[in-house]
Amino acid sequence: MIALTIYVLIFIVAYLIVTKVIKSAGERGYASRKTVTFGDESAVRPNRIASVISVASIFLLWGMFTGSNLLPDFLHAPAPFEGKLSFTYTAEDSSQATDDATVNVVVYPRDTKPEKLVTEPGDGFAKNDVSSVAQWRTKLVNVVKNDVTEDGGKAKVIAINGQSIKPGQSVKIDGGAVTLSDKGTPIVEPAAGWQMESLYLPAPEVVWSRTLRILDEGFRNFTLAEHLGYSLFRVIVGFLLGALVGIPLGYAMGLSNWFRGWFDPIVEFMRPVPPLALIPLVIIWVGIGEAGKIILLFLASLWIMAIAARAGVSGVKISKVHAAYSLGAGQWQIMRYVIIPNSLPEIFTGARVAMGVCWGTVVAAELVAAEQGAGMMIMTASKFQNTDIVLMGIILIGIIGFGIDLLMRWAERLLVPWKGKG
Repeated sequence: MIALTIYVLIFIVAYLIVTKVIKSAGERGYASRKTVTFGDESAVRPNRIASVISVASIFLLWGMFTGSNLLPDFLHAPAPFEGKLSFTYTAEDSSQATDDATVNVVVYPRDTKPEKLVTEPGDGFAKNDVSSVAQWRTKLVNVVKNDVTEDGGKAKVIAINGQSIKPGQSVKIDGGAVTLSDKGTPIVEPAAGWQMESLYLPAPEVVWSRTLRILDEGFRNFTLAEHLGYSLFRVIVGFLLGALVGIPLGYAMGLSNWFRGWFDPIVEFMRPVPPLALIPLVIIWVGIGEAGKIILLFLASLWIMAIAARAGVSGVKISKVHAAYSLGAGQWQIMRYVIIPNSLPEIFTGARVAMGVCWGTVVAAELVAAEQGAGMMIMTASKFQNTDIVLMGIILIGIIGFGIDLLMRWAERLLVPWKGKG
């Protein structure tokens, strides 16, 4: 929540500064123009400065909340407590006599060994104690086990640092808090700060160093390039098969009432079904081999491409068809020069969506007995809590997916230059 608040503040500040600079340079929004055309010729273009700041702010927040060495210390979010903390507890024996004792606790980073503390027990029946706890962890300190009462009975804790406490209640101390368990045993909880534990979110440099290591050593007998190559191959083959079947199906549904009535219930039924739900059925049908992964990706793209092609055909202006007929064009000429060119923008949009869905599905597809692939790498790493490898795989999948989307945008501008021009 704190990170989201900071991100929103960065957005607002950057927007006010950048837009003020742009406006002073004469840049205007689409509402101030007399003619606005949307599409590739749109008056609204991505603000590259905003894109750079957006990406930089994400990495900034990542570094801030992981204590990254790439950032100066003053930019780090408050770190978890490290060092020594202490508290005084008040014990009461069966005769209601009370005594105080001090507990010293060493809070240490998880990847180091704690410092050993020694303390004098004291003169009363409540004895001083020492303990240690790792950052982001809690520790049950059974203080009364060392207490020696006159009747040999078990004392109970009634106060922490002079504040009365009952089971389930907490008392704040310097560097953390102490909570009394249901059985009356103090639980030491050092302050966690705002930074995230590396187990859940490692710093950017940790992910980068692991990437370089896997580039050099590989992962589970395959290089990183081979893992990514297998995933890319599966996605491309599954997407192409889905496009080869889905586009003709969409054209047939857009041009024929019979095909529309026959296939519309099937397409609309399968469209909302997530590809992950089909994994058990695919395994039953074709087993756990490579064919099952390709079929799953094929099904992930098929319905999207069919709907995109159908929408593209349905969106062709009838005036263009009438104009072609008036010029003596036949059905195939209308198909070639009117319907296909005007439906291509919708098809390209559907292709970009389908490719994104395929990339999102490949991780699940590679859960099925895969020996290589980015998805397999992520899932295997997650079993051993190697979060840096998981993040590396997610980032690489995102970068490759973004690169494919850029290539498809380039192909769209090259093959469909009339998009957005009416």
